[in-house]
Amino acid sequence: MTIAECSRAGGPGPAESIRRVLMTVDAVGGVWRYALDLAGGLADRGTRVVLAVLGPSPSQTQLDEAASVGATVRALPGRLEWMPDPWHDVQRAGDWLLTLQRSLQPDIVHLNGYTHASLPWNCPVVVVSHSCVCSWWRAVHGTAAPMEWDTYRRRVSEGLRAASAVVSPTSAMGAALCAEHGFEGSIAVIPNARRAGIHAVVGKQKRALIFTAGRLWDSAKNVAALCEAAPSLDWPIYVAGDECDLSGRRLDLPNVHCQGQLDEASMDQWLSRAAIYALPARYEPFGLSVLEAAMARCALVLGDIPSLRENWDGAAVFVPPDAVDCLAAELQRLIADGQLRQHLAAAAHQRASRFSTDEMAAAYLQCYAAARSRVTV
Repeated sequence: MTIAECSRAGGPGPAESIRRVLMTVDAVGGVWRYALDLAGGLADRGTRVVLAVLGPSPSQTQLDEAASVGATVRALPGRLEWMPDPWHDVQRAGDWLLTLQRSLQPDIVHLNGYTHASLPWNCPVVVVSHSCVCSWWRAVHGTAAPMEWDTYRRRVSEGLRAASAVVSPTSAMGAALCAEHGFEGSIAVIPNARRAGIHAVVGKQKRALIFTAGRLWDSAKNVAALCEAAPSLDWPIYVAGDECDLSGRRLDLPNVHCQGQLDEASMDQWLSRAAIYALPARYEPFGLSVLEAAMARCALVLGDIPSLRENWDGAAVFVPPDAVDCLAAELQRLIADGQLRQHLAAAAHQRASRFSTDEMAAAYLQCYAAARSRVTV
């Protein structure tokens, strides 16, 4: 296995021949935002994206968002490959995707998942590794995923081997993927990005509060540590995200102020107000919410894991995910030291400037072109 930084240089070359991309995505979580930003960046370079939405159906707001970046949406509801007992729906989705591919004749199929890479496509397939149940399980539980995930494990491995190219948003995620699935091929690292200009804080005063956002039901996000630390802090903690787990059961989140699921405009408002953004994650393949917080000039307190170190070392405070006392102490230290908060916020904002949607789109076009010409990226 080799992990290589994929060139982000634009300019003329084979990438110019990539005019249409069929991209799978689900409408829940950070991959949706990633897909929209990438689709917008590709559209600026003359490449159109058709978003094949699997899983929960997109809302009208999401359809409007896709249209605003020039993307076309097709949708098929069903269970996703990382959900329990999904394989009937995964098969149905595969048949549907092949029909779409024959109809649209894209230059590239971009899968934000694994299992459909082994379908009989007649064009190159790029697999992007945003997460993986097996690496998630090891990070959260400290052991290999149990036997009930063997079918998933096998299907992921088959997809990785079938792909024309594999991409990861961090070297850390790529390494974890290879370790779990025995993949020995090359993985291109293309960092995620967010649109320039979001989360502007001009004229806005930071407030005495701590904020976090994400899948609150996901143990990897470790919101429980914030709930436990909150009573010892001088500032309140506000959390955004679905307050129910995948079964619909309401979560028990004591000591913090839940804001529910926020739209993008509301998220911008919270990030612009929050002086500190805390994510003591056990597992985070990239951390799109961290990037958004950095763009909004929040001081960052993050779980000390390889992927977050890779992106934010020197621009954040890191804490062991399971050391609640350490988390509380570092948060209280930032609460008490305004100068340190401002220094960290400035460092995070400066670091965020490295993650450009234009460069992300250029890198993906180079990756697509390499896959199309069967050149290893």
